[in-house]
Amino acid sequence: MRDQELNFDGIERVPLAVFTEKAYLDYSMYVILDRALPHIGDGLKPVQRRIVYAMSDLGLSAGQKPKKSARTIGDVIGKFHPHGDSACYEAMVHMAQPFSFRYPLVDGQGNWGSQDDPKSFAAMRYTEARLTRYAQVLLNELEQGTVDWQPNFDGTLSEPKLMPAQLPNLLLNGTSGIAVGMSTDVPPHNLREVVGALTKLLDEPDATLGDLMRHIKGPDFPTGGELVSSRADLVEIYKTGNGTLRLRARYEVEDGDIVINELPFQTSGAKVLEQIAAQMTAKKLPMMEDLRDESDHENPTRLVLVPKSGKVDLEALMNHLFATTDLERTVRVNINVIGMDGRPAVYALKPLLEEWLTFRTATVKRRLEYRLERVTQRLHILDGLLVAYLNIDAVIRIIRTEDEPKPVLMKRFKITDIQAEAILELKLRHLAKLEEMQITGEQKSLADERADLEQTLKSKAKLTKLIKTELAELAEKHGDKRRTVIVEREAAQAIAESDLVTSEPVTVVLSERGTARAAKGHEIDVTGLAYRSGDQFLAAARGKSNQLAVFIDSTGRAYSVGAHTLPSARGQGEPLSGYFNPPDGANFRAVLIGAPEERWVVASSAGYGFVVKLAELHSNKKAGKTALRVPDGATVVPASPVGVEGDLKGVRLAAASSDGRLLVFKLSELPELPRGKGNKILAVPGKDGVFLASICVVGKEQGLRIDSGTRHMVIKAADLAHYAGERARRGMALPRGWRTVDRLSVDQQ
Repeated sequence: MRDQELNFDGIERVPLAVFTEKAYLDYSMYVILDRALPHIGDGLKPVQRRIVYAMSDLGLSAGQKPKKSARTIGDVIGKFHPHGDSACYEAMVHMAQPFSFRYPLVDGQGNWGSQDDPKSFAAMRYTEARLTRYAQVLLNELEQGTVDWQPNFDGTLSEPKLMPAQLPNLLLNGTSGIAVGMSTDVPPHNLREVVGALTKLLDEPDATLGDLMRHIKGPDFPTGGELVSSRADLVEIYKTGNGTLRLRARYEVEDGDIVINELPFQTSGAKVLEQIAAQMTAKKLPMMEDLRDESDHENPTRLVLVPKSGKVDLEALMNHLFATTDLERTVRVNINVIGMDGRPAVYALKPLLEEWLTFRTATVKRRLEYRLERVTQRLHILDGLLVAYLNIDAVIRIIRTEDEPKPVLMKRFKITDIQAEAILELKLRHLAKLEEMQITGEQKSLADERADLEQTLKSKAKLTKLIKTELAELAEKHGDKRRTVIVEREAAQAIAESDLVTSEPVTVVLSERGTARAAKGHEIDVTGLAYRSGDQFLAAARGKSNQLAVFIDSTGRAYSVGAHTLPSARGQGEPLSGYFNPPDGANFRAVLIGAPEERWVVASSAGYGFVVKLAELHSNKKAGKTALRVPDGATVVPASPVGVEGDLKGVRLAAASSDGRLLVFKLSELPELPRGKGNKILAVPGKDGVFLASICVVGKEQGLRIDSGTRHMVIKAADLAHYAGERARRGMALPRGWRTVDRLSVDQQ
């Protein structure tokens, strides 16, 4: 092989970059022009056009018996569209679904999918189909010389390049598609409204967008619902061809229940129910008791929401659901289609209607010219037949006696080849029926038609009137009422989570190992609750179920979560590590709950702390936020509530060290900070392992309870003066036998 030389003669050598660029561009143009984007003329993509034509070719019109879909798809992919049968069948199904197409082109029998799951249709071997009556709008003029034809993929058959659409199907049914580097999303519209706008444009070519929008109010979706976008948004969409629409479900109240009977376009009722059920499971919809799907053949969409009582604000509830579920969604608009020049472009409303009218005018002209040609040919033949009638004996004699009667007839009666051929093709029995009155009657009728056709083709006004008349007839035949109601509304707002949750007293309990739970009520024996083996009570805080519970870990980071989301105290709680992402090695040491403006005292075991508003500790991040700066080797001690009141006169802070010393001082001596290390509360020696064990805010008339192991003692309010001192002092020693302190709390006796 080494001795042989490779011969590259006759092979074109192209740089790889140039070849790949050209190949990619060729592919891109193929996808854009022959797959993904519709044509402005008939509003169809090639696969849709071929399906409609193949069904017409099979004789599957609206009045005929339907045939198996597999038969249609076989013809489509075998004759015109050499691609995958499943993709082709899916395109056919899409044209048959009344919830996908505003005016379906295919009339299907069998399972053609549902709005909940559009792709749940049966296989093509089970379903049957034929064309709808509306599909004739695309096919009626097909054989009247109105369109250009092209060879199919193997050159054995011909197919139309476009359908001679009598209505702007692009706007009526809309479309969506993704090409290479571009996409299209055209919303569907109401037939009568579009015809009204076209008529206005024919009467007044200088009509403004505002004039046209008096007829076309906005898109009209097959599933109904509400279009809640503002008028300004609609004007901008029709002005630029781009924008976003907001669609909303429609509902009514029946016997106190909410019944949703229309969903936004391409929205699944089953998915909506799942979204609502998920919120109910997460206790985010306490005002709802039940939900049911009562949809059936008579009511394709009927979702029933049952409120807990008649006092529930149904409008507020629905606004919340609009904001948090697919009951309200946005639909993108991008009117990017292939124009009459064969190039893709984004069209505003008026240019689109103008270009379609240009297409329609050209189509009607071709139809009239084709008919004029046929009428002229028929008149020419009738002239020849009239000659035959007037000279019937001579004609018969020539045919019987001459070997080549055609040239003799042409010479004898001075007729053309076509006329002579028509005479020769007459059947013998028809000769007896040829009557001069019939021929002259048909001649007169055709002559009048020819004159009318010629006048129409020469007169722009008559041509315009003809187009208007045909549009009006089609609107009367195929038009219907608007389904999507246009109501300008503000964007829906979700109800705040705190407002969704009922306000009930709860006690949040934190254990030594970092598990948390929420017990109903404030009269809870927190130490008597059941704990996992090796675990025990650490701290508790009283608040309401619609408030945020704040937890502080040993590094001083604060985390918050809705109290209603915590597990019930009937169990043993859940680890907070499932709710938050604390630093490695950190454990939770304090729990706080209350109104955002309530204040608490937070402190570290190193003896430092400060007063802080609860709102400063709220965090919506799993990683929390830095709140208390904890010195090395120290940790966080359980926090103590101060309350909301600004008057701290007589309010004291009790602080106990681990070696049994107690210090009581005025709380006003401690600063209020949003975060930081704080000021010294209690002086603890840096040796012998002594640390600040517990703190407690004590009112003027309140006593103090001290827990040590299973024992406790109470110091009356008057006796606390013995332990009073200035902030940051060492404190007084507790009685003998109480030199170990676990926890301080207000005496509730």
